[in-house]
Amino acid sequence: MRLLFLGDVVGRPGRQVVLEHLPRLRRQWALDFVVVNGENAAGGFGITEAIYEEFLEAGADAVTLGNHAFDQREALVFIERAPRLVRPANYPPGTPGRGAALIEANNGAQVLVVNMMGRAFMEPLDDPFAAIDRELDAAPLGLVADAAIVDFHAETTSEKQAFGHWCDGRASLVIGTHTHVPTADHRILSAGTAYMTDVGMCGCYDGVIGMDKEEPLRRFTRKIGSSRFEPATGPGTLSGLAVETDGSGHAIAVAPVRIGGNLCGAVPDFW
Repeated sequence: MRLLFLGDVVGRPGRQVVLEHLPRLRRQWALDFVVVNGENAAGGFGITEAIYEEFLEAGADAVTLGNHAFDQREALVFIERAPRLVRPANYPPGTPGRGAALIEANNGAQVLVVNMMGRAFMEPLDDPFAAIDRELDAAPLGLVADAAIVDFHAETTSEKQAFGHWCDGRASLVIGTHTHVPTADHRILSAGTAYMTDVGMCGCYDGVIGMDKEEPLRRFTRKIGSSRFEPATGPGTLSGLAVETDGSGHAIAVAPVRIGGNLCGAVPDFW
């Protein structure tokens, strides 16, 4: 299968670059399944139902979230009628929505999508390692799921790397999100799981993790905030990871994707 994961969409520049390029990439690369992290899509904080629908219409099969999942209050309601919107599975019991979804790809395959949040320097949620065991055991790769994509929304590189190794062989892809800066460690782990510590963001990199640079600079240099954070308004970069899997659901090829904006471009050479 041909899989594409797109990193955290930040504000209007992120939405624009996804809506501009994803339909073309879906056709050009004959993609079977696409996941987009949309937790910063609405003004940098949360997601709305209209934006969620835009991503699906552009070619996304699932949209994952993170610590800003419910910053837009409407998400508490519409997530219940959005079966392809997946929030962290280790949120407390009773949280609206779902932490995992088994979704049919356009080739008829069954793809498990799981969203999980880390705990190092993050909110004190349930143990993500125990929680991912439950989700992967419920839809085993190669038996129930033809592919399994895990979005690990976490702060530290160490927790992300440990999580990738914990899932190795049981998922097609474990991808880190949240820190908005693409790392250079994309690879296939020893048991066949594609991995990248952070996929980066879809947004404007002429700022501070997608936000206009002036307010973060004021806070770092003067220790006093003067306004709320606003997304940077320059051209956006599409940041993602492309993965190809074999019949067992394990990865056989992986490559970063960076299109547009002011980062060095990158596209897979195996499609």
